[in-house]
Amino acid sequence: MNTTFARTETLMTTAFAPLDWVRSLSLVLGFSLLTALAAQVAIPLPWTPVPITGQTFAVLLTGALLGSRLGALALIAYLFEGAIGLPFFAAGGTGPARLLMSPTSGYLLSYPAAAFLTGMLAERGWDKRFLTAAAAIGLGSIVILLSGWSWLSIWTGSSSHAWTIGVAPFIPGDIVKILLAAVALPSGWAILNRIGHRNHVK
Repeated sequence: MNTTFARTETLMTTAFAPLDWVRSLSLVLGFSLLTALAAQVAIPLPWTPVPITGQTFAVLLTGALLGSRLGALALIAYLFEGAIGLPFFAAGGTGPARLLMSPTSGYLLSYPAAAFLTGMLAERGWDKRFLTAAAAIGLGSIVILLSGWSWLSIWTGSSSHAWTIGVAPFIPGDIVKILLAAVALPSGWAILNRIGHRNHVK
């Protein structure tokens, strides 16, 4: 029996296989709550309305761990939860105005797309090696930054100013997140394969 997991599976969908609707719903809700929790780690910066948060790391890991469909659904659930009044956005922010009409709206609205892209690449096995895992997380991060920049360009009326306050300060942190995820994802697969091999031997 081959204990190497199929390339179309992601880490969490493999760990919790077989995925029925109850397990799928639990993963979607669980990762939406994880993103909400990460959003509470918020560090305001004096020169920009965009804080440093743990949100984007949670968003990209959600996609990589759950795959394109469940990852996107988890982030849609997260946005819905925040929009209906739960204090799930950065630093306890809440409500439809925070989602649709704030300086950070571009970032928030990009989350399902970023998770979908990262998850799609993970489903193709990009999460199993350091370089491809870094590329998958990096591409998802680019989606978030470009969406945030586009919205801030409209908000401020200046694309260069939007870049200065909404993209440039966050690039170093995103590089750290990419490296952390690129180490964690292949390591998770190695552990899962080792457990599968042990169970097969037993």
